Amino acid sequence: MNTTKVGLFGIGLDTYWPQFEGLLERLQGYQKQIAERIQGFGAEVVNVGLVDSPETAREVATSLKKEDIDMLFLYVSTYALSSTVLPAVQKLKCPIIILNIQPVAAIDYESFNALGDRGKMTGEWLAHCQACSVPELANVFNRSGIDYQFVTGYLDEPGVWEELQDWIDAAHVAKVMRNNRLGVLGHYYGGMLDVYSDLTKQSTAFGTHIEILEMCEVKKYRDAVTDEEIEEKIAEFKNTFEVVAACEQEELVRAAKTSIALDTLVAQHKLGSMAYYYEGESGNDYEDIVTSVIAGNTLLTGKNVPVAGEYEVKNAQAMKIMDAFGVGGSFSEFYAMDFNDDIVMLGHDGPAHFAIAEGKVQLVPLPVYHGKPGKGLSIQMTVKHGLVTLLSVVEGKDDIFLLVAEGESVPGPVLHIGNTNSRYRFSIGAREFMNEWSRQGPSHHCAIGIGHIADKIDKLGNLLNLRVVRIC
Repeated sequence: MNTTKVGLFGIGLDTYWPQFEGLLERLQGYQKQIAERIQGFGAEVVNVGLVDSPETAREVATSLKKEDIDMLFLYVSTYALSSTVLPAVQKLKCPIIILNIQPVAAIDYESFNALGDRGKMTGEWLAHCQACSVPELANVFNRSGIDYQFVTGYLDEPGVWEELQDWIDAAHVAKVMRNNRLGVLGHYYGGMLDVYSDLTKQSTAFGTHIEILEMCEVKKYRDAVTDEEIEEKIAEFKNTFEVVAACEQEELVRAAKTSIALDTLVAQHKLGSMAYYYEGESGNDYEDIVTSVIAGNTLLTGKNVPVAGEYEVKNAQAMKIMDAFGVGGSFSEFYAMDFNDDIVMLGHDGPAHFAIAEGKVQLVPLPVYHGKPGKGLSIQMTVKHGLVTLLSVVEGKDDIFLLVAEGESVPGPVLHIGNTNSRYRFSIGAREFMNEWSRQGPSHHCAIGIGHIADKIDKLGNLLNLRVVRIC
């Protein structure tokens, strides 16, 4: 269901084909190369060939509309009249990427001029004149209110294919978000005004369905757990985490029962992500559940169902975006600044993305959950050292936007307090990063993934019609 489907058609001018022998076949060959490369990026490509007249454009648009494509790649194979293109894009109403891709980096001028036949020379030039139509298309699209983006370069240029890969990845993530079911369980952490979200705006911005969940349903599934299931889940804990010796068997059983109940909840509601928080009266069954959720929610997060604590819906969205890009997305907040080393420390209690950990992830006992009820097991880990990207989904005064920064997770001393905890360095320095990030008004949470993917997030914002603010 989540395979990205892209349309591809080339444009040319039917007048040229009888004038210049072999030109059409040559251009079709270039288009075939592009289609094969895009297919290799994991997308389903609907290649409808080369369009060279307004009549053909309408037929192609009808065909692509039936295919329900997620994005259109419009390949400028040679000069083409804008009247050939406009009928198609007006009918499709989907994101458009104009491919201004030449066969080679530059014409071989010596060989070209040695052809000696100006007819052949003109045909050769037309095979390289992709740029000729680009301003014309932009002019018409601008005047028609049609949005578009460019990829400009040549066939053997690595940067061209990296950019196309980014567009495919961004389209995939946009589709994941449109098809995602985000569960919300419990209630907000009282007083965290920055965390409060407008669920309608979230659904509107991302297309996400939001499912309201009940704690009593979790309790029902938890009460039905068998001893055999508990043993299997504890074995999964031990295979996934380094379960420290101080973890009491009673706490492992509590966490296992809750983890199994959460798995059932996710399956029953077909959830792709979740945000949760609860307190409950001391000694209440719901308090027993909420103080034993961390291990299970961490397992879910590492299995592509990211879970955000403190009912942080916006950060569940950010975590899902990072996870869909395949880079993790661990729940984080600002812990401290180290001005001696010029780094910022980020981490969080609760669920973590164990798939992006540096070394083994520990399951440890906590005598108290700071600012929250009870005690129980917690996750202690550091995000993998190397390049990272921070993402926050921000509900601003006027719009929802994406806030992003690229940095590096670096080795060094961290706080062993039973939370995720990592050290991050930024090109603009810790002080400026902290000021500029905070100035955008995000909540105090963010999602952290491995690698630098700000360019991909920028393209995702374009596809979702959301602003992207990049700090560094």
